[in-house]
Amino acid sequence: MANPNKSFEVVSPPTDSVSSLSFSPTGNFLVATSWDNQVRCWEVQKTSTEAKTAAKAAISHDQPVLCSAWKDDGMTVFSGGCDKQVKMWPLMSGGQPVTVAVHDAPIKEVAWISQMNLLVTGSWDKTLKYWDTRQQPPVHTQQLPERCYSLSVRHPLMVVGTADRNLIIFNLQNPQAEFKRIISPLKYQTRCVAAFPDQQGFLVGSIEGRVGVHHLDDAQQNKNFTFKCHREGNEIYSVNSLNFHPVHHTFATSGSDGAFNFWDKDSKQRLKAWSRCSQPITCSAFNNDGSIFAYAVGYDWSKGAENHNPSAAKNYIYLHLPQVTTLELLTWI
Repeated sequence: MANPNKSFEVVSPPTDSVSSLSFSPTGNFLVATSWDNQVRCWEVQKTSTEAKTAAKAAISHDQPVLCSAWKDDGMTVFSGGCDKQVKMWPLMSGGQPVTVAVHDAPIKEVAWISQMNLLVTGSWDKTLKYWDTRQQPPVHTQQLPERCYSLSVRHPLMVVGTADRNLIIFNLQNPQAEFKRIISPLKYQTRCVAAFPDQQGFLVGSIEGRVGVHHLDDAQQNKNFTFKCHREGNEIYSVNSLNFHPVHHTFATSGSDGAFNFWDKDSKQRLKAWSRCSQPITCSAFNNDGSIFAYAVGYDWSKGAENHNPSAAKNYIYLHLPQVTTLELLTWI
């Protein structure tokens, strides 16, 4: 089934797989980037029992778009991708997008660091770049050991996952020097990272259906562990997205098996497992108060081009409302 969890469907979804989802930090506006070269925004109207969407605006890139982020004022969106540039889109004021960052290869990750008033971009050209959007050259270029695959910021902590299972940790109070570099505790390719809300560590997810929980403090290494998820029998599925709940600090994993699960890292428990969709979940995100969990369903290429059937591969974005009811009470309290 495409929607076994009876989530609320977003109208006018992208025509190709969704690569990123991001909510405004100040309201219920959702942005999605896609392999169809588009950046789209919807306004979400939510009650306690349902969510409705209205398409608000869209812009185009010349090639597939891979990442997105909002400025902290909730007015402006950044998007980057295979055209090797980041566009800054004054979405709420109806302005035109302008290019504010460029790399020598596709841009996989983008994040706005409000405490520094800087944009950070991670690329397959093996660099991180920091940008003051009011000027053209980057403020600083940081070499990475390999291509950037994932990036997560909780100032002053920034975690970058690259090819070859490198995990590079930065203290953004000294962004021009690596704070620490480790090899992933997972055996296979990194797909996603998520910094802890308390900045004391991070999660890492990989293509082997496993998540690692890693603490930065040397004295807390005994708290580190890995666990299996998004597996069924001998079938192993990629963990495509990791999202902390902004209030309760539980977290969601979304995977190529078409499922999303809620977890508590401190009690080492899965809090709730949801029914599997018929296609992979490519990415997911919570809104600013955690009352909406958005997830995109579509082909994620985990089984190669030979398993991609464009005529059958529909793309959806769904909104799930995590209710604090008896059903989900343990999940959210």
